[in-house]
Amino acid sequence: MISGSSGGPDGGGTEFTAEGLESVLQEACATAGLDSRGGELLRLGSNAVYRLTSLPVIVRIARDRSVLGDMDRAVSVARWLETQNFPAMRVPASVTQPLVVGGLVVTFWESVQDREEYATVGELADLLRRLHWLEEPESLRLPYFDPLAKLAASLEGLDGISAEDRTFLDERAARLAKDYDRLDFVLPFGMIHGDASIGNILRHRDGHAVLIDLDGFALAPREWDLIQTAMFYDRYGWHTEADYAEFVHRYGFDVMNWPGYETLADLRELMMVAWLGHQVTTSDSAAAEFGRRVRSLRTGEGRDQWGPF
Repeated sequence: MISGSSGGPDGGGTEFTAEGLESVLQEACATAGLDSRGGELLRLGSNAVYRLTSLPVIVRIARDRSVLGDMDRAVSVARWLETQNFPAMRVPASVTQPLVVGGLVVTFWESVQDREEYATVGELADLLRRLHWLEEPESLRLPYFDPLAKLAASLEGLDGISAEDRTFLDERAARLAKDYDRLDFVLPFGMIHGDASIGNILRHRDGHAVLIDLDGFALAPREWDLIQTAMFYDRYGWHTEADYAEFVHRYGFDVMNWPGYETLADLRELMMVAWLGHQVTTSDSAAAEFGRRVRSLRTGEGRDQWGPF
């Protein structure tokens, strides 16, 4: 599925469209020694994602050049996880990356499957439990995850929504910031995936589950990696009761029984809504979903009507 794009110039003036990115794909692949001919565009949104036909390689072109540092770290994380034999996305060993082409950040990843298939929340729990036991090397230079700063930056960049909605979201963020500062986390502080959900665990073509999207790796309370699965079950009904019970059983901790659950869920939820707010000017479906979610936050009702986005 190809999601909406503004089609406007990004980076060094490159049009972030299928036509505008063709030259970026060709130049990046040529620099990496790969054949771009016949490359298939899988998604066009915050990133353009291509699957090459010459080799099982995925090419990811980021719209925002500011992610260069994040993608450099993601490549380093992928290489380190491979040394740990941890099931995650791999990068081609022979390719020096990330690259900057046409003002855009390009990375290359080994393709894990020929058709899109997600793994299960039980397998996600297994991988998170295993990940949280790993001790990251200092060479990765993982940042400390500051959700309040991340949310503030996201809200600051919202210019396509109404002033009324913007004020509401800002006031909600301010209240949550005070609540968050009072949280008493109970799980060990350490390395997290940062966006651990069913959408970031794929079924490898050989059958096992792998974690993808490694650019959010950071140091934080481990509760952050559990909150989305709990919310998706508890608030939106995207997981069944049996699914969530399996997740809890296999990870060994139920974040919903922790007193800080509601605050952390509210904060993560607001981050989701703010992210969606950045898509409203380029996607009618995103605008409709954003409106539905803001109404739900105002009234406290209707979360079971939210759609995955």
